[in-house]
Amino acid sequence: MKFSGTNVLVTGGSRGIGAQIAKELATHGLKVWINYRSGADAALKIKEEIEAAGGSAAVVQADVTKEDEFVAAIKTIVDADGQLSYLVNNAGITRDKLALRMSIDDFNDVISANLTSAFIGCKEALKAMGKKKFGSVVNISSIVGEMGNPGQTNYAASKGGLNAMTKSFAKEAAARGIRYNAITPGFIQTDMTDELKEEVKEEYIRNIPLKRFGQASEVAQAVAFLLSDHSSYITGEILKVNGGLYV
Repeated sequence: MKFSGTNVLVTGGSRGIGAQIAKELATHGLKVWINYRSGADAALKIKEEIEAAGGSAAVVQADVTKEDEFVAAIKTIVDADGQLSYLVNNAGITRDKLALRMSIDDFNDVISANLTSAFIGCKEALKAMGKKKFGSVVNISSIVGEMGNPGQTNYAASKGGLNAMTKSFAKEAAARGIRYNAITPGFIQTDMTDELKEEVKEEYIRNIPLKRFGQASEVAQAVAFLLSDHSSYITGEILKVNGGLYV
């Protein structure tokens, strides 16, 4: 894939899908900035893996739910590289409970981590990328934001909001040559799904037309496409990566 930009920030890039996204983007010649909130060792490990494979990477610590820290992280990148070409808003959390048992803190914590942080990133990216009149942002959403899910009212609200916000940013930023898109993964093979009981996995898989969980690499490849020059006429799109579970 062709990339006219030079670098990318991946929030929550030290583990899971975020780490796979970071490694995938590095294979395309981008300098990857791996953001982490805590657990510097994990971020440094991903950096080392990227460099061992011939790629370029750096780490940047920030709690992206805090505006001052997210702004400072982007400034660090722009000061070092002269620009920010791409952003992947991947950081997020879950606080799963049935709605009747869900506290306001449970709800607000998820909104802050999944939606407010992405707003900060989208806004600051628009400022940084606007100076070059070039850039692309991909927000990692979820199938849950499209179809809902019992026990995840807070998560569904955060991801549904992220989808709508992506479209609004796309309309505002298009005149500056900056694109905003989102990806809604379905069930992806991760450490979290590995912990599910086999009978639970089988029940989920029965409902997936492709009859398997997705791989983190498949999400990462979709991210690479939406950031790349090959999607230059795509903005405001919500790309489903769910095996046909919700179409």
